[in-house]
Amino acid sequence: MNDAHRHLGTLPAYPFYGGPPVNPDVTARATIDELLADLDREGTERALILPNYGVPDPDVAFRFNDLVVEAAQRDERVRCGLWVSSRDADAARTAKALTLAAEPGVRALKLSFLLGGGPGDPGLEPIFAAARAHDLVVHVHTSPGAASDIDRVGDLVERYGTDVKIHLVHFGGGMSGHIKLAGGRFFDWIAAGKQVYTDLSWAIGFTPRWLAAEIDRRGIGHDRVLFASDEPWGDHAGEHAKLRAAAAGKELSGLVFTTNFEALYA
Repeated sequence: MNDAHRHLGTLPAYPFYGGPPVNPDVTARATIDELLADLDREGTERALILPNYGVPDPDVAFRFNDLVVEAAQRDERVRCGLWVSSRDADAARTAKALTLAAEPGVRALKLSFLLGGGPGDPGLEPIFAAARAHDLVVHVHTSPGAASDIDRVGDLVERYGTDVKIHLVHFGGGMSGHIKLAGGRFFDWIAAGKQVYTDLSWAIGFTPRWLAAEIDRRGIGHDRVLFASDEPWGDHAGEHAKLRAAAAGKELSGLVFTTNFEALYA
């Protein structure tokens, strides 16, 4: 079993939504040793590790870039993605992050508009240029509404997906995104030659079953879906059980848990 999306690093407590300061990511890991112990316990053979983020301070996520690169260079099971940002205010920090793009073990650039910015930012150009130059995957968060909605993030697939691999995290991230993607858009992009990939972490109950059925019916997409736990924001055991049940008895099972990761990130 391989895991195409999990995080490393611990965040400061933050007063989310006007409440008291809290740390909801209770299984966050601060050290590489803790991460490797988790992989051992789970039986995870390979993993893509990304900087943890969530508090509205980009410096926190940028600071974890060195940690994830160190993890990837320490253990052969680990590959990593670098935190980058399209915001003008983050241009210098993103430029510094991109100097690590050729480091051994780096396989992706992590982009999320939850901390600001959007799919129309000029700051995306150097990010996608670096991905193109180093054959890296651009790993993009999706969730309903605002800049992370699939209606907006999908513009990145249209603009860059011909020559850059794009991993749409959370398969749209909610009801509207799931239906738009599984209902046709995901398959339309594949048929048009776009290098688009996804994982089903956070997916609503019906979605893995429906997507698996649509892949079988249409005969495409088997090579574009990966298992991801999104630890510590997701639950490894729950995500594994959900996708295992949806893919049981199908060709998709071996692909989503092993083969597709090896093709994209190994």
